[in-house]
Amino acid sequence: MKATMWSLQGLRAAWLYESSFRLEVYLFVLLAPLGWWLGANGVERALLIGSMLLVLSIELLNSAVEAVIERYGPEHHELAGRAKDMGSAAVFVLMLNVLVVWGAVLGSRYL
Repeated sequence: MKATMWSLQGLRAAWLYESSFRLEVYLFVLLAPLGWWLGANGVERALLIGSMLLVLSIELLNSAVEAVIERYGPEHHELAGRAKDMGSAAVFVLMLNVLVVWGAVLGSRYL
């Protein structure tokens, strides 16, 4: 039960303090019903919706890494910058994955 509370606190913190997370949630809320409707079966629906959930998950991890880095101070350090850049890159790669998954699922049907 405590783990659930901590998870909800983490989601709340991400919602309150991370504009990127909020934007990605808005996109998820808009696109998840579309993915459910466009998916021809359970596998396609899982791929379309699951790919977007992965973006949200990695955004949470990226935000956590950034919070830890900021905890140690605002001064620039090469390793801190590298860690932030890599976290951002992970989110970007999964956004590309969303495009690939949606393109593959929908393209195979409509092209």
